[in-house]
Amino acid sequence: MVVVMAPNATAEDVARVVERVESAGGKANVSQGVSRTIIGLVGDIDAFHGLNLRALAGVADVHRISDPYKLVSRQHHPDRSTVWVGQGAARVPIGPATFTLLAGPCAVETPEQTLEAATMAKAAGATILRGGAFKPRTSPYAFQGLGADGLEILATVGAELGLPVVTEVVDARDADLVAEHADMLQIGTRNAQNFGLLQAAGDTGKPVLLKRGFSSTIEEWLLAAEYIAQRGNLDVVLCERGIRTFEPATRNTLDIAAVPVVQAASHLPIIVDPSHAAGRKDLVVPLSRAAIAVGADGVIVDVHPHPETALCDGPQALLGTELRALAQAARQLPPLVGRMPAAAGNVTN
Repeated sequence: MVVVMAPNATAEDVARVVERVESAGGKANVSQGVSRTIIGLVGDIDAFHGLNLRALAGVADVHRISDPYKLVSRQHHPDRSTVWVGQGAARVPIGPATFTLLAGPCAVETPEQTLEAATMAKAAGATILRGGAFKPRTSPYAFQGLGADGLEILATVGAELGLPVVTEVVDARDADLVAEHADMLQIGTRNAQNFGLLQAAGDTGKPVLLKRGFSSTIEEWLLAAEYIAQRGNLDVVLCERGIRTFEPATRNTLDIAAVPVVQAASHLPIIVDPSHAAGRKDLVVPLSRAAIAVGADGVIVDVHPHPETALCDGPQALLGTELRALAQAARQLPPLVGRMPAAAGNVTN
């Protein structure tokens, strides 16, 4: 069950709802959005019906939700959400009215490499800079990222180019540190069900980009998003990045059907990562075109000025011809499906 508070509800109104729910032996999870507060109830549904919550001051509506994920479901939030990334004039929307390109180096290696990659990404139409400072790798001997130094480089480059920054957090203990430098926190596929990390990311109050676990069902993915939403943070963007199947021709199998399936089930925005799905640069642009056609709210891609020397995922990084083709697709195709390319402040909040 979900209680939707009115836009003018006060903190006292919210506290009164929580107190009444807890008096009936239930638990109330308060999620504070930009325009309204939603309270997810856990406990005896029949007992909650006897509380007459609709009569309390500040309550707009009460919904019984059959989905196992309550706060991210469209059952109580029929309109799809827009998540804003960044501050002030540099705020960029990710949502149903726009198509947003996120791009940059898979890993931050040096200030020069990061600036060059970010400049290329911006020229291609990217409005959000991605880059990895902490890199969870399958092999413990692979490049693990520059850590705090990488965060500093990324933040500096983002500020110089006027681009909000998204970067991965891999340890709950680093969530606040990453939030100090980034405008959006990314949870990668290997940590998609690291519930302590999901909660820590939600607690920062920063928007969270949640990648699908490589073996996660859509329901498991949405329940992972619910962990973030339960911490009072509804600014979650989902990212389909391919799942593990029997097919070895690509690194992962891009589940393009996940985009409309998720949009029917959840109000959260969803973007696609063709770089990590394919693992090959020649497939990134075709998969990006498919993502636009199927209605994705954006794509996130790897860009590197010298892919042959990249310390991480060089074979999938775009440069030259491929990057120009991506820029053309991101500019020309979204209007054909009723979108406009996202730019800072181009949608009213």
